[in-house]
Amino acid sequence: MPVGTGSGPRGDSPAAENARDGRNPASRPGPEHTDAFGAGLAGLALRARIWRRRALIVVLRVGRLVRTGVDRIFPGIRYLLHSLQRRWRRSLQFRTVLTTLLLSISSFAIVGAYLSNQIANNLFHERLTQAESETRYNVKQVQDTFDGAQVTDQSSVITLVYDTLNAVEGKGSVIQRRYVFEAMPEQTKPRNRWVESRASDQLTISVIPPDLRAAVQDSGKEQFWASTEFPVGTEDRPGIAVGNKVTFNGTVYELYLIYDLNTAQQTLNEIQNVLWAGGAALILMIGGIAWYVTRNVVSPVSHAAVVSEKLAAGQLQERMVVKGEDEVARLGASFNHMAASLQEQITQLATLSQMQQRFVSDVSHELRTPLTTVRMAAEVLYDARNDFDPINKRSAELLYNQVERFQSLLADLLEISRFDAGVAMLDAEATDIVQLISHVMEGAAPVAEEYGSKMQLNAPEGSVVVEMDSRRIDRILRNLILNALEHGEGRAVNISVASNADAVAVTVRDHGIGMSPAEAARVFDRFWRADPARARTTGGSGLGLSIATEDTKLHNGWLQAWGNTGVGSNFRLTLPLKQGGTITKSPLPLEPADVGLGRPGDHSVLVLGPGATPDLEGSAPKNSAPNDSVGAGNANAVTVDSAAAGAPETARTGERS
Repeated sequence: MPVGTGSGPRGDSPAAENARDGRNPASRPGPEHTDAFGAGLAGLALRARIWRRRALIVVLRVGRLVRTGVDRIFPGIRYLLHSLQRRWRRSLQFRTVLTTLLLSISSFAIVGAYLSNQIANNLFHERLTQAESETRYNVKQVQDTFDGAQVTDQSSVITLVYDTLNAVEGKGSVIQRRYVFEAMPEQTKPRNRWVESRASDQLTISVIPPDLRAAVQDSGKEQFWASTEFPVGTEDRPGIAVGNKVTFNGTVYELYLIYDLNTAQQTLNEIQNVLWAGGAALILMIGGIAWYVTRNVVSPVSHAAVVSEKLAAGQLQERMVVKGEDEVARLGASFNHMAASLQEQITQLATLSQMQQRFVSDVSHELRTPLTTVRMAAEVLYDARNDFDPINKRSAELLYNQVERFQSLLADLLEISRFDAGVAMLDAEATDIVQLISHVMEGAAPVAEEYGSKMQLNAPEGSVVVEMDSRRIDRILRNLILNALEHGEGRAVNISVASNADAVAVTVRDHGIGMSPAEAARVFDRFWRADPARARTTGGSGLGLSIATEDTKLHNGWLQAWGNTGVGSNFRLTLPLKQGGTITKSPLPLEPADVGLGRPGDHSVLVLGPGATPDLEGSAPKNSAPNDSVGAGNANAVTVDSAAAGAPETARTGERS
């Protein structure tokens, strides 16, 4: 049995196996070819990703550079605009000079545009008139030459046309002429028409405007013109194309003469340059003149403003420098005369004020010793009044009460004299203002019991420490609370405390007869009363609120009043937390909200527990400080209630002291 040489499972050779499978070994892709193709595709994808990433990086860097440039340019532009705006508002000279320059530039632009337009029109019409006149003459010469021509061969015709058109080209004349010679379309071509078109300087019929060609073709012997541009070398020049009809050997031609306006355009450009240069020089001269004139006018005014500021600061010896005899000099002399008169009057008033202050101070000090003696005698008589008859008993009581009132008035006058003399000093130390208010309320409890009112304190939890003179703040709060009790008609008095980062505010709110806005504006004046008769059935010396105002000024604080007739009044004291600090807004509003407190005899107590917020909302009135805002946190109610039900209501005359 024969032995096979194949390696297949059935002993077939590789060629037989390939033939049986129907495949060609050369056409079947091998593993090496497949791997190279895949590697190429992978390399292309990798390069595409790399280039995409590089492009993204370039875009990001360019964007960052652009953003950086914009961020640096815009602040400079904004600063420049703000500087110009500030300079415009604050400098009369800058405003006047700039306005003069802007108006001069606008006027010159209008006049220059008008003059330039008029000059251009005149130059154009002059050239147009000349072009039309020369065209008529040259067209007549061309037509006469064509009519008298005795040529029959092609070369003679071409030579004649060429020589005739070159003669009208006009080289060397004032206006350079070029021509375009074109046979009219749609006409029967004669047997001897050997010239179709001709033009100078390689021009073509395309330089002629279509409207001009249509007008010439539709006309008879009329002449038409149009503005056009034609190439000369590498530039386009303005020109005027003038068209006519001519005939030669039975053929109608269009003859266009093109006049160069480049010389006129150069003349116009030179005139415009002279106008702009002269206008710029004129504007600079006008600006310099305006600056010089306004400087001579504004400088004395600026000097007067500086002198006025020094006079207002107390430098009464300052005067203006007067030069010449013109209006400004007379103004300076009048200003100096006014300053001298004011200095004299202010000096007299200051001397008189010092004399009055010294008189009040001296009289007050001198009255203290006899007043002490009279008070001691009045106290002895008052203590023994029960042994007197009714008339002497009543006299002893009146004497004792009036001596007490006189002593209080004398103490207030001494305090006012210290404020006027400028010797009042502030002894500030860190103090809890809530504790101080509670102490004042305890001292005012007998008065509240007398009037049948209750006092309620709405304060935040914890302490509110303020750097203040506790004696003076105690006097302010005592005065406000006693006034509220006196004029509250037996209704409750609400005392609120709130603070922010810079200040603390205390409001004393009563629900009595109230006061009008005009009365609230004058309530801090010395000895002022709402009652024109100045009858004093209530109130103290009439200086309490004036002293409170001075004490508040020493603390750099606010003391303000609000009132409404029949609704009640509200006084607000705002103090900085730190000595020497400033107040930007008050933690409590000046105009209070309706808190719904009781009427006389109503002993209900409003208690605010931890986490509750008192209703302190309300819009500030016109006489309140700016930026008033409501500030209240967690609050507790501390109520001092007087059980004097049915206490008689007190009539109010209008004064708070």
